[in-house]
Amino acid sequence: MNLPQKERSFVAIKPDGVQRSLVGEIVKRFERTGLKLVGLKMMMATEEKCWVHYNKDEKWYEEKGANVVKNRTAAGLPIEKPAIEYGRDIIGALIKFMTCSPIVAMVWEGNQAVGIVKKLVGGTEPTTSDVGTIRGDLTLDSYELSNLASRAVRNLIHCSDKPEEALREIQIWFDENELIN
Repeated sequence: MNLPQKERSFVAIKPDGVQRSLVGEIVKRFERTGLKLVGLKMMMATEEKCWVHYNKDEKWYEEKGANVVKNRTAAGLPIEKPAIEYGRDIIGALIKFMTCSPIVAMVWEGNQAVGIVKKLVGGTEPTTSDVGTIRGDLTLDSYELSNLASRAVRNLIHCSDKPEEALREIQIWFDENELIN
């Protein structure tokens, strides 16, 4: 019989989660699942590390920028640049936000860790994130508000979307000797 392999997921509590003193609440929610915390550190994120972390392509910038154009149009605001530039501005604003104060970087390990973490964190859009999730219970912001204010959405937390992404992100934020086996 083949037992499931232990999987790791990367989680970062963003500056708003640290500023609002939600680190303990967030860690407690993960601990309740039975996942094992194998890496934890508070740090100041650098712009360079954030650009590597977010790793977006032209297609992503174009798609997200089109959403910004749609929201600006609906709000009666002028469209001052191509959609792709609005898309790049999203990551620029996110990096500005992620580097404004400390973050808490974590690695959680266990069976299906990425899926379990994603389920606990909830959707990236706080207003549609399910009740019972970290974002659904603790976040008041929205994409619409953040787009109109030209800033990053304050949704408390980042988590890996896929196991391969988790491996890539963990290597960006942690050295192997910083993780507990």
